[in-house]
Amino acid sequence: MPSPSGPTPSSSLLSVRSTLVLLIGALIGVLVGGLTHLDGNSPAASVLAGLLVAGASIPVLHNLVG
Repeated sequence: MPSPSGPTPSSSLLSVRSTLVLLIGALIGVLVGGLTHLDGNSPAASVLAGLLVAGASIPVLHNLVG
């Protein structure tokens, strides 16, 4: 009887380090976007600020983590 072939542990889409960097970057972006919105800015400006900060934080986190 052949053994069932499932996904191997080495076939993950992203490494743990990459997932951590992207997750923390997204969390920072959501936090900044929320704080920008609470400051009284428009939702569009808040989303733009969150995306900008998330994009800027990912290279920094890439250097810091690992």
